[in-house]
Amino acid sequence: MKQFHTKGRKNCGKLCVLPPLLGERAGPSPAVAILLKMTGLASAREGGVRASVSSNPVFRVGGARAAGEARPPSSFLTTIGPVLVRLVKLLPMRNHRCAVLSVLYLFLATATLPAADTAKTDARKLNVLFIAVDDLNNHLGCYGNRIVKSQNVDRLARRGVRFDRAYCQFPLCSPSRVSLLTGLRPDTTRILDLQTDFRKTTMPDVVTMPQLFRQNHYFVARVGKLYHYGVPGQIGTSGLDDPLSWDQVINPRGRDRDEEDKVTNLNPKNRGLGASLAWYESPGNDDEFTDARVAAETIRLLEEHKDKPFFIGCGFYRPHVPWIVPKKYFDLYPLENISMPKGPPNDRDDIPPAAPWVKPPNYGLNEEDCRRAIRAYYASISYMDAQLGKVLDALDRLKLWDNTIVILWGDHGWHLGEHGLWQKMSLFEESARVPLIVAAPGQKANGKGCERVVESLDIYPTITDFCGLVPPQNPAGASLRPLLDHPRLRWDPTKAVSWAAACARSAGATPNGTMARKASSFTTTRRTRANSPILRTTRNMRSSWPR
Repeated sequence: MKQFHTKGRKNCGKLCVLPPLLGERAGPSPAVAILLKMTGLASAREGGVRASVSSNPVFRVGGARAAGEARPPSSFLTTIGPVLVRLVKLLPMRNHRCAVLSVLYLFLATATLPAADTAKTDARKLNVLFIAVDDLNNHLGCYGNRIVKSQNVDRLARRGVRFDRAYCQFPLCSPSRVSLLTGLRPDTTRILDLQTDFRKTTMPDVVTMPQLFRQNHYFVARVGKLYHYGVPGQIGTSGLDDPLSWDQVINPRGRDRDEEDKVTNLNPKNRGLGASLAWYESPGNDDEFTDARVAAETIRLLEEHKDKPFFIGCGFYRPHVPWIVPKKYFDLYPLENISMPKGPPNDRDDIPPAAPWVKPPNYGLNEEDCRRAIRAYYASISYMDAQLGKVLDALDRLKLWDNTIVILWGDHGWHLGEHGLWQKMSLFEESARVPLIVAAPGQKANGKGCERVVESLDIYPTITDFCGLVPPQNPAGASLRPLLDHPRLRWDPTKAVSWAAACARSAGATPNGTMARKASSFTTTRRTRANSPILRTTRNMRSSWPR
């Protein structure tokens, strides 16, 4: 605490013992000087202090604040402060004024010091690392799968909150990604296919999530696939990217693009290579493949921009087909350990014809071929996971965890034979449910899971909430920030299922007709409200897969 004499025409001769406000300064702090001036004990210019109520940021009300300024005092403080000052001036003796002034100062300090702490928090912009993984379903260790080796996804889940019931807006790449990055539902964006460019057609003026950060002076970059482009045909290009969203874009291309003619393709007549069951156990090493180059470029950007606010999108390609990854990742999964999912007898008997688009079931493949495809998918997850580990190691090395929000998200699920289906483009749980992990600094629920029904749309408002940004358009989702502290908080899920309506409309089927089926030991149906789409939920999904 500092001691200094109050000066005036009739000094009381005592020392006023007043703590300096907002840090140590030479002489009394501006707030002290203001109090002295207001009570007539000193002028604001004495002691080398030049401050006034109108110019001091602690007392300024209204108008913009400079970076690092404290917030204005509360309306209660601004109302009661002048009253207290007048009461002090009515005291007959100046030595009484000194005593009361000390009490008044402590009152003001109590009110303004929390504002100073808030100012420091406001001045520190949080970074964002958004990790999108193409065609990643919930077959991960942290989600209960005991076969898939995903130690780095699991490692991130231990640092953040794992959302166990997160759903995409549309089970197809471009509609899902555009919805997330604009914060709007597919029936608003009108992006329902893989060819339409939202910027050139339906929403030329929309402000995307990365674009908002760019407007607020963040460094904003993309490595790999964030918006849609065809895999594998457009790897190495920008595809349907949005130039207004980024300061810098990087489109890696690896060895896997050169080995596509070597794949085993189980259904070449039915689907193109980007939508077939195709794989190759490559003799190459990790660093030669596209996802390794995504990781390397992401790490380089983290190193170059670690000292200033950034938003970096890291888009991994695997486990999207074709599954071309080093052979050692296939070796992690002996074929005898892979089995088909178990469903109820006559699984398709009560499913409306519009729902199962894979016909005949499993493309008519035998069980061994299906198990080989599952093995290749798992191998691709583990390869992607190893590259993710390099990025997490960089966050450790650069000490970025304390000021960086890290989000891992899958754009939609992926069928592996459930109901005889493969890939996405269905409204079943396995296609619509996505992995979502949010690791934000200092959240109480970090390391835990959350069972509340949430949606991909919630990511935009969550990130902007943490970073103090306001989207120009009103996002359709809700900030998940409360759940990051209290994962069992009561949560309204009714808005989190409306993706089904847009999906069903695009498929030419009614939502209820597409979604509904009889309850069984494998699945149940639940209606969240009257006339809403039905959300299929898995009663015990983990028990249907081998452990």
